[in-house]
Amino acid sequence: MEVWQKAHQFVLDVYKYTKEFPKEEVYALTSQFRRAAISIPANISEGYPKQSLKDKIRFYEYAQSSMSECEYYLILSEDLGYGDNSKLKDMLSEISKMLTSYILKIKKSSEYK
Repeated sequence: MEVWQKAHQFVLDVYKYTKEFPKEEVYALTSQFRRAAISIPANISEGYPKQSLKDKIRFYEYAQSSMSECEYYLILSEDLGYGDNSKLKDMLSEISKMLTSYILKIKKSSEYK
């Protein structure tokens, strides 16, 4: 899935970005941000093979929740002066749009109803 590939790249880029955070953030913002980022492609992966469309959507919605969490971490890290993250914001926006579109297609399918 293209959305999974983009989400995986987002995780890799979050790791690069957070590597430059101050050392005192290792067990705080760095850890939380990375965990939330990893959760996005992990939930997409977990939902993909599900036979039940409702189960599939549930995992994709978990991924969306993790994206919301990452959005906040991007705002916070920018406000704390931890560097430019506009590329990450753009990536997250694209992933969100793709996943939302995919969920809507599933919901509109006759099998889902």
